[in-house]
Formats: sequence, C-alpha cells, structure tokens
Amino acid sequence: MISLWTPPPPPPPTPWGPILVANRGEIAVRIITAAHTLGLPAIAVYVAADADSGHVTAADTAVCLGDDAGAYTDVAALVAAGTSAGAVAVHPGYGFVAEDAGAADAFEAAGIAWVGPTPSTIRVFGSKHGARAEAVAAGVPVLPASGLVADAAAAADAADALGYPVLLKATAGGGGMGQSPAASRAGVAAAFASAASAGASLFGDGRLYVEKLVGAARHVEVQVFGDGAGGVVSLGDRDCSVQRRRQKVVEEAPAPALSAATRARMAAAAVALTARGAYRSAGTVEFLVDAASSAFYFLEVNTRIQVEAGVTEAVTGVDLVAGMLRLARGDPASDWFPALASAAVADGADPPTADGPVTTVPTAGAAVEARVYAESPLHGYRPSPGTLTAMVWPPPSPTLRVDTWASTGCTVSGAFDPLLGKLIASGPTRAAALATLADALSATVVRGVASNLELLSAVVANEAFAAGEYTTALLDGVTPKACAVEVLAPGVQSSLQDHPGRVGLWRVGVSPSGALDAHAMVAANGLLGNEPGAVAMEMTVRGPTLKVHTQTTVVCRARG
Repeated sequence: MISLWTPPPPPPPTPWGPILVANRGEIAVRIITAAHTLGLPAIAVYVAADADSGHVTAADTAVCLGDDAGAYTDVAALVAAGTSAGAVAVHPGYGFVAEDAGAADAFEAAGIAWVGPTPSTIRVFGSKHGARAEAVAAGVPVLPASGLVADAAAAADAADALGYPVLLKATAGGGGMGQSPAASRAGVAAAFASAASAGASLFGDGRLYVEKLVGAARHVEVQVFGDGAGGVVSLGDRDCSVQRRRQKVVEEAPAPALSAATRARMAAAAVALTARGAYRSAGTVEFLVDAASSAFYFLEVNTRIQVEAGVTEAVTGVDLVAGMLRLARGDPASDWFPALASAAVADGADPPTADGPVTTVPTAGAAVEARVYAESPLHGYRPSPGTLTAMVWPPPSPTLRVDTWASTGCTVSGAFDPLLGKLIASGPTRAAALATLADALSATVVRGVASNLELLSAVVANEAFAAGEYTTALLDGVTPKACAVEVLAPGVQSSLQDHPGRVGLWRVGVSPSGALDAHAMVAANGLLGNEPGAVAMEMTVRGPTLKVHTQTTVVCRARG
C-alpha cells in the first residue's frame, strides 16, 4: 500500500512517461501530484478560460486546446495533444471523457495507454440496463425495474406494474443526472420528457427505463480495484447520501450505521460483479440501501476514479490515483499493493461469488469530505461564476487534506462544474473527523463569488448527520443561515469603495479611486468595529434596493 503521508517511492528503473492528464480542476491537480510522487512528468491540457487554473501551473508541460470550452471532450484534440507532447499514457480523471469507451479506444490506437478500466468494461457498465443485467448474472440484488421503454405511454404502463413512486432513468446517465421521479401515472409524461432530454443532451442517449423508487434510502458505494486478470479487492464503503438534486455534497468512509454483516455482503457483491469481467484499475459499485430494512440494491458501476475517493484513501492509506498509474506502468502488485496481489485468480479458477469470501483492505478511523462549490444559495444553488477576490483554504495537515485548483485571482468559469475544491478531514473516530471538518469549513474563505460554505457547515452541525442516522432526504430539512446582501436593483452612482482606494498609479495611466467622503467611510467602519480600510457601500444620488439575508447594521450620515 502507498501511504498518503510517507515519502514517495523512487522513480522506476526504466523511463516511463510523461502522463497526459485529460481533465481540469482539482482532479487534474490530484493526478499531477500522484504522477510526480512516482517520478513521472505530467502534461496538462487547458482551454483559454482555464489559463490561470492550478492544474496548468502544476504540470510540467501544458497544451492549450483553444477557446472552445467543449475541447475537454474533443477526443481528436486530446489525442493530438498527447501525441504532440510525447505522452505514453493518459489519465482521464472523472467526467468529460473518463467513461467514454470510444475515447479509450482512440488513445490506445494512438499508442497512448488508457489509465483505467478497459474500453470493453466501460461499454458493459456504461449503460445502466446493461450493468443491471450483469448484476443479475452475478447474483447481486437489484431493484424491480422495466426494460427500455419506447415512449411515455410505455413508461406509464411499466410504472403502473411496478407501483409508485418510480424513477425514470437514462440508461447512459451517471452522477445523478438523467433521472426524474414520478409519484403517479399523471407525472410520468413530464418525468419521461425531463429524463430523456437530459440523457440525450448530457450523454448522447435518450433511452430510458423505469425503476422502483425507494422512499427512505441511503446511497452507499464500495470502492474496488482490479488487476485486469480477475483479481479484485474491496477497499471498503462510503456513504454519499447527502445529496442535492441527486448530486453528492458530503461523503464519508466508512458508511455509518451499517451492520458488519451488511457491510460484508455489499463488499462481496461489488467484488463478484466486477471480477466477472476481469475489472482493471479503480472503480466504484453503487448501492441503494433501504433505511428501514437495511436491504441493499445495485445502482451502477462507475468505471473511473470518483470525486469522493479521497475519504477511502484516508482510511485505507492507499493512494488510488498513484495505484492506477502503477498498474498502467506494469509495476508488480506485490511491490505496492499486497492485498491486490493476494487477490490474484489462478488460471481456470472460478471468480468470486456474491455470497463468498473476498479480499478486503482493512480500514482505520473515519474520514469525511465536503465539496466546496461556487454556487449561489440565494438562487437555488445555481453556479456563481466570477473572479475569486479571496480564496483562502485552511493549511493541510495529517488529519486534513485539501484538494483544489482555485486560488485568489483565479476566474471561475460558467462553462464548467463549479467545484472549487474538497476538504477531506480524518481522525481516529467519526466525531474527531467531523470536528476537524467543522474547523476547516470555518477557516475557508470564498469571496468574489457565492459559495455553499454555509450549507456545508449546516450539514456538519445537523443532529441527524452527526448521529450517522440520515438518508438521501437529509438536505430537505437543512436550512443554512445565509450571510449575504442581495442587490435587487442598482442605485445611481452607488458603488463599493475602500480607503484609501486606488492611488499612486497615474504613472501607468490609472486614475485615482476611493470614497467621495473618505472621512465618513472610516468613521462608519470604526462604529462597526471594522478595520478603517474595510470595503463599504457608498451611496450617492439614490441608493440601491437591497435584500438583506443576515443581521445587518446600516450607518448613515445625514446632511442638514
């Protein structure tokens, strides 16, 4: 195993590299860091909007893909970038082309190794109804569901047979997208249209099937790693039930409130399913757990590294990203992952079964991850693009990991997922990990764009979450305390100013700025206990229309 806190292993005796990182943001930085620990140079790709992103400066070489934000999914452009830079392998991260079997084929045809599952594995698990068939064949429990439905009428008939509520799911969907619930036959048509549209636009496949929807449920997943020859190990489970619109927000490992028997059965099911196809590299098998009965059901297989893989790394000491690279490089598993070596399957031997023993990596302590997004709580958590005028992360430590690409001065583009970074807290107990995370959230500062920091702090402080007794409905009852002033209408000549403002730059053609009444601004800050130069809203002629979402004191100066 590779520990996150021990010195990196020495470079390989024979040259291998560089590695193309076909992604952006925090996962690109994470892959580059892992490559460097193995002595491997890394090649970043970026579009113009990402020129100041952390992954560009972290890489040894960076290739610009142009101005088009869609270039991260342009397989031909990515292959050309890798070829021109001399890449021997490509790590796709998550999202974009990570689960695109055609992309994996294209890279390998160009002589660039694909760091991840094989193209055939990606195809098998890339469609939900195909993955479901594999689960049934492996003896893994599945929810009652229909086959593919041709239209809304067929979906309604299938839903009637299953019983409501149901979930209409795009077969090519993933990450909680391309899904719409229906509580009755009357709601099926709208759910069908929504899910089909999302599937077609996001994944290029609008085909749907209907699945029985479990009311009070938890989302629990098992991390697996395979050697590509039938050997697969389980690295424990994660709870990802804290979700907003089926998008994960907070994750933890191990999943709380699971019995040892249920945990063991889930691990066995995950290993049995993936070992059937000689799974290679890292992957995740997702399950839905009925909170009332503890029965679990197969959801999907993610044939890539997950956003939340860090919590598993924290409790196992296994660097999954470095492991993916070492497997692709051909390093013997016995040198870096003894558990995987022990799981090797002899030629002609039967693969593991869903009710049999499997190889598992022991875990220690607990870890919790919070995803920090640039999004506006006041507007339904829609993305909040802009320039980060301040981006302060707490210092990393042995119990706190910070995965990020963002720093002060960076631009958050509206064209991409607004994830700024992840705080991963760990400790000997779950309570210790939560306390570390609470402190880390308090120390994180995001300015210039809106963020979900208040929501994350509210989750950590929530009684049900703290007790480990929560479901996917947790956020329905969490109302974070907003700390914001919303501008509904601008005022005439109203602006944000500080003291002394912008001065001394006439030599480069920049005119002075600052408050019209600097004395009043400094005095007002003094009355509020602020620093004299703190930013203030100066209103002349006519003030703006504001909606205040927190306790506020307004200082006015009257002229008589």
